[in-house]
Amino acid sequence: MANFDQELDATGLNCPLPILRAKKSLGSLTAGQVLHIIATDPGSVKDFEAFAKQTGNELMESKEEGGKFYFLIKKS
Repeated sequence: MANFDQELDATGLNCPLPILRAKKSLGSLTAGQVLHIIATDPGSVKDFEAFAKQTGNELMESKEEGGKFYFLIKKS
């Protein structure tokens, strides 16, 4: 797992809340900083891929482990 600057725990939240929280968290970061997101909503995998494309931020990592989904998004 790469280094990150901020962590967002979105476990137990369903779409669109993980994305909305991530958007808010990314707003407080500066370009090049990395947000680590933990989610439990299976739909969040596609959501974060789409979110990264739409916002121009880089989805550095996306993985599933033990029913939890982990994402690293670098702010552009």
